[in-house]
Amino acid sequence: MSKPVVFEGVSKSFEHRGRTVQALTDVSLRIEPGDIYAIVGYSGAGKSTLLRTVNALERPTSGSVFVGEQEMSSLRGKELLAARQRIGMVFQQFNLLKSRTVYKNIAYPLRLAGLGESETIDRVEELLDFVGLSDKALQYPSQLSGGQKQRVGIARALATRPDVLISDEATSALDPETTLEVLGLLKRVNEEYGVTVLLVTHEMDAVREIADKVAVMQNGRVIEEGSAYRVFSDPQTETAQKFVASVLRHRPDERSLYAIRRIHTGRLVEVRVGDRETNDPFLSRIAREHDVDFNIVYGGVSESKDNLFGRLTVELLGKDQDVDAAIASLQTITDVEEVAH
Repeated sequence: MSKPVVFEGVSKSFEHRGRTVQALTDVSLRIEPGDIYAIVGYSGAGKSTLLRTVNALERPTSGSVFVGEQEMSSLRGKELLAARQRIGMVFQQFNLLKSRTVYKNIAYPLRLAGLGESETIDRVEELLDFVGLSDKALQYPSQLSGGQKQRVGIARALATRPDVLISDEATSALDPETTLEVLGLLKRVNEEYGVTVLLVTHEMDAVREIADKVAVMQNGRVIEEGSAYRVFSDPQTETAQKFVASVLRHRPDERSLYAIRRIHTGRLVEVRVGDRETNDPFLSRIAREHDVDFNIVYGGVSESKDNLFGRLTVELLGKDQDVDAAIASLQTITDVEEVAH
């Protein structure tokens, strides 16, 4: 059964070359059972350090990490080994045993857990079928593509039927097409096995594709948290805005805005749209009501977890008082920001 993962005031510091490095500072998060939860941030933000506290590969300097009822940093010896069997981990560089076949790589954690031969065969065959590699059982990692290696890594991580799967940049070494395949597999893991997935990444396309919720980290702190839809449609912090802008072209940059200004002389507003607004012809209705014309000059609509969201840059043409009234009407429907000259 899937379990929650809870971080309570987690801080972590290291000694490095005679000075103290603060990797995490007072991080508190709750990942609900069955969620796909993404932690994003630039290099050095503390994402991987936080992830490694889940299975006690890193122990907090202060604070607590719970997986279900177990506080991970308090466990030692056999208790810790047993707890780690309920937490699967997928790595960026695959970490497969080169001298063992695909079959034996997946069987390895089952052997460590003391599973019998017959049960091991059944479980490995089930997982090979699940990840689509039944025909690769006797091949070695060197004979596989990057995507196939990562699928083996996922199968191995699932071998002991974990409650939680943690994925540390699992797609960053893969090409875009293979990335989508691996993300689709992680989504199936979540849906079909009910496993809570904790995903660390700097790739916002991956987040948009599968995540339920997102935390944005910077300098060891969580600076923003919310549903994937909320963070993508209305990012609050500069870091989140930059991440979202890296994969969405909803807002014009300075160069695009300059090109727009050369052609469009009316007043420009940015209008946020979501599911409700995309199903409502509010722009044309308000334009008629206030005797103004409009042009959509930039923007786009995207999707996250079956929800539509986006931003449109709209040129409004008419008398100043009519445009003012139109903007006021738009603001009763959605977020509107006038673009300064």
